[in-house]
Amino acid sequence: MFRPRMAAATAAVVLLAAGCGGTGQGEAASGAASAPATSTVPSAPTVSPPASATPAPATSQKAASKASVPAVLEFSARTLNGETFQGASLAGRPVAFWFWAPWCPKCLSEAPAVKAAAGKYSEVTFVGVAGLDTEAAMKDFVQRTGTGNFVHLSDAKGAVWTKLGVSQQSTFVFMKPDGSTEKASGPLSQDTLDGHLRQLLGR
Repeated sequence: MFRPRMAAATAAVVLLAAGCGGTGQGEAASGAASAPATSTVPSAPTVSPPASATPAPATSQKAASKASVPAVLEFSARTLNGETFQGASLAGRPVAFWFWAPWCPKCLSEAPAVKAAAGKYSEVTFVGVAGLDTEAAMKDFVQRTGTGNFVHLSDAKGAVWTKLGVSQQSTFVFMKPDGSTEKASGPLSQDTLDGHLRQLLGR
């Protein structure tokens, strides 16, 4: 009688221990399961714009920029200082082109007026375009006339002259910001040159 009771009691203790162990493991498993659920909540996905969305504005801006450059400014030349000059850099500005040759008496006589006007009308970009002679003679002319206060292009082959439709010296081409131009043959007096420049600026 003693042994069966002891066996039954032992079995009851084992079952109770197993039940406690099962409950503990269940709680641990439940806790383990809930912890990752909190730490692995997926964040909102980052939505990237389509690959084609970025280049579109750049292409549009490039096309608009190219369209805003007048055809007469689509040229490249070299300055008397040996630097590269792009005509497109003048787009959108009021410009006074002065076409001259080193041996031209008309050009020499109007040089003081051009020098003074370039200093007076700072809103206007002055560009001298020298041709029909050597570069050495062009540089000498600029030094003698003191007109080095604005850029001069060395156009010995007449490419810029042709581009702007000029066939003789001295000639001025006044270009408005919208690209429209007006020519005037020299020599121009100080008053006449000032009048053209005021008209260019809409004064």
